[in-house]
Amino acid sequence: MAIISLKKIYKSYKILSTPFYWKGAFCKVAAGIEHEKLLKNIPSCHLIVDVGANRGQFSLVARRFFPKALIYSFEPQPKPARLYKALFKGDPQVIFFNGGIGPIVGKFPMHVSLKDDSSSLFPISHLQNYFFPGTYKKDEILVEIGPLDYWLKNVIFHSPALLKIDVQGYELEVLRGCENLLDNFQYIYVEASFYELYMGQALADQIVDFLYSKHFRFRGIYNLVYDSKGNSIQGDFFFEKEK
Repeated sequence: MAIISLKKIYKSYKILSTPFYWKGAFCKVAAGIEHEKLLKNIPSCHLIVDVGANRGQFSLVARRFFPKALIYSFEPQPKPARLYKALFKGDPQVIFFNGGIGPIVGKFPMHVSLKDDSSSLFPISHLQNYFFPGTYKKDEILVEIGPLDYWLKNVIFHSPALLKIDVQGYELEVLRGCENLLDNFQYIYVEASFYELYMGQALADQIVDFLYSKHFRFRGIYNLVYDSKGNSIQGDFFFEKEK
């Protein structure tokens, strides 16, 4: 608990000491500063697709490092969607979609967690609440899902482009939903787990295998989370298109 508290203190300090993030704090959006380490080492990025955008935690940091990038964001939950749109109101380079990415078009039940950024299109398992207390299911809503090319019709992808995925266990389904457009991305940044935190989810090795088959190479893991015994639970996996 002490480690968590120290992380929260550091994050609060970093946000308060960085004027760019103040608007986020005013809009009740804490910038995802844990992603700065990766983003500052990407030489350039002209287009970002943020799947599982939630309130805009990642998009806010991405906007700081890539101020001219075009950002397409996807978030199916109404409450975080409202906060996202308030945060980026007036930014013509941010296009928001109140929906999600998946292999087929339709409306599907989303299992809404007490902490909305832990919600998923897969049922929440007991392990999720065990490792991350207070993330149990509180509600269920219908959300619209479709492949990326269903939402982004006739979009010109300016290279280099980054695909970010943070969808609580639904990662492989999102990648399948992006399959027709994957060749347009130079970078993929996806959260993946080593435990089945959501029932039916693909685990980290399956994510790596899928992207390897699509000619993306695994370049590193960021923000690893461990259990009390030191076992890895999940992390943010970074891939680069094979040159």
